[in-house]
Amino acid sequence: MKILVVEDEQKTGDYLRQGLMEASFIVDLARDGLDGLHLALTEAYDLAVLDVKLPGIDGWQVLQGIRRAGKDMPVLFLTARDDVEDRVKGLELGADDYLVKPFAFSELLARVRTLLRRGGKAKESDFLNAADLELDLLRRRVTRSGRKIDLTSKEFSLLELLLRRQGEVLPRSLIASQVWDMNFDSDTNVIEVAIRRLRVKVDDGFEPKLIQTVRGMGYVLEAAE
Repeated sequence: MKILVVEDEQKTGDYLRQGLMEASFIVDLARDGLDGLHLALTEAYDLAVLDVKLPGIDGWQVLQGIRRAGKDMPVLFLTARDDVEDRVKGLELGADDYLVKPFAFSELLARVRTLLRRGGKAKESDFLNAADLELDLLRRRVTRSGRKIDLTSKEFSLLELLLRRQGEVLPRSLIASQVWDMNFDSDTNVIEVAIRRLRVKVDDGFEPKLIQTVRGMGYVLEAAE
């Protein structure tokens, strides 16, 4: 699942991004309100984490822009402001939850997962599919032909990225930034190793083969012709 974090404090923003990525989420990080609103309106997110006090426009204005655009993704306010009036204002504007700094990451993660589960039965968007492969985003489960496949956190994130953009050739640089949050280093084979291990789990013993290598370009998930 994909989360937008809008946080201008560099240390806090990096901490949130790293923690959420290690919890198998895909994360975009914006450092000011204008960039955050632009991303929220132009990309598809399952949830947003907003600081209130931001450069450009504040978190309340970001939230208003999101709701005016008709987007109903859950929004969690994360802020140092603990006034009751501030909490009430955020909730009245359409926020779904409110967490005050300093916070324990375990609590933030629990609230994020609760917001993502909220709403009763699972929606179609809670699942990603290709052929007989199914990825359950909320329960972080993967099955193929009804058989459960056990993946590591990074393997799950890699497969989610490939499924979200199936049919599109993804260069190694994009995979490195989205899954490992690092610049691509041509001297490392971490991506090749991860793809190889994922193929063993997802493709070995199954047809059609789904994870393809496009020589000199990258990788794509699609059914082989």
